[in-house]
Amino acid sequence: MTQHEERFLLRDVTVYTEYEAISDGFLIVENGMIKRVGRIEELEREGGIRTLSLPGCYLTPGMIDIHIHGAEGADIMDGTLDALTTIAKALPREGTTSFLATTLTQSVDRISQAISNVTSYQQMQPKKGYAEVLGIHLEGPFIAWKRRGAQPIDYIQLPDLQQFNHWQSLAKGSIRIVTLAPEIEGGFNLVKSLKQRGVIVSIGHSDATFSEVEQAIKLGASHITHLYNGMRGLHHREPGVVGAALLHKELMVEVIPDGIHSLPEMVKLALQMKTARGIILITDGMRAKCLPDGTYELGGQTVNVTDRCATLSDGTLAGSVLTMDDGATNMLRYTGCTLLDIVHMTAVNPAKQLGVFHRKGSLASGKDADLNVYNEEGERIATFCKGSLSFARNGGAFSSWKC
Repeated sequence: MTQHEERFLLRDVTVYTEYEAISDGFLIVENGMIKRVGRIEELEREGGIRTLSLPGCYLTPGMIDIHIHGAEGADIMDGTLDALTTIAKALPREGTTSFLATTLTQSVDRISQAISNVTSYQQMQPKKGYAEVLGIHLEGPFIAWKRRGAQPIDYIQLPDLQQFNHWQSLAKGSIRIVTLAPEIEGGFNLVKSLKQRGVIVSIGHSDATFSEVEQAIKLGASHITHLYNGMRGLHHREPGVVGAALLHKELMVEVIPDGIHSLPEMVKLALQMKTARGIILITDGMRAKCLPDGTYELGGQTVNVTDRCATLSDGTLAGSVLTMDDGATNMLRYTGCTLLDIVHMTAVNPAKQLGVFHRKGSLASGKDADLNVYNEEGERIATFCKGSLSFARNGGAFSSWKC
């Protein structure tokens, strides 16, 4: 019997569901799925099941990173199965059990290759021990050059529905989010068309005014890419994209909680304005994530990573090396939010936004057994992807289990 097929019971733990923290609880996994969650007094005797008592520990759903470009030397734009495999294998070590493969503004051919590669990978992706690719986040190329950030300027395009349809055909419908600037020529028409096709429209790398964002919302925009970064900022006479993002409940916002892309005070402001139900934590990770400081590549550009900060030669931020684990820890420290808030911002909200909440995003019967286990000190000691142990801390309660 393989680890994936094995039945096991984790008991005497606190289980964080979508709605509450069940103290003195239990969780049963069978064939990669969560069979049952509840309180110990509700637990019926289970024969022939591997059991581990974890007093003082707690369980949370696996984290979902909807905006990540790469990790451990690999990038989505590499366009190879090996690159995707490297990323999917690395992410459970930071508590991430599923993700959107995120592209970058590049040539049509490079983007097409990356999309085709993700499609091929999804058809054969490992069922055991790896983070699952849930689809594609197309970041660019339909963006404003003024707010391009680290997106290569030579490949920025005007919004083009025909081009998007070609890419969505290559993706077999798996492009789930498109980051664009609605205010540029053709932008509003593309927002409307994407909404009609069931694609999440995210405003990002945009110089839109407050009123232009409101117009985009009416046409179907529902998401903001990495709040504060790559967008028109807040001004008392022109609230811009940031002001609209904070004021409009229709907009779910991404936040990179690394203390670099946004100061802790601004992260706290976002939480106070949007609440934990309106924020998704992301990493915007690039290939240097999980690797030492040094010189790396992003979209054909040289990136220098020093003391956790990734920049182009002119000082422009170029993604991050943040892990989801560290992002969640930072969010707790910056804002004083609760662990239940973290569950929403790292799992519930992204799963609902992507339409996969029926199988991801919370610890509930019938869902994939994607979960993280933490000890009394708040250290993550294990991560399971679809019931398979994908990470175990040395010396922890799962050291004897086979990954």
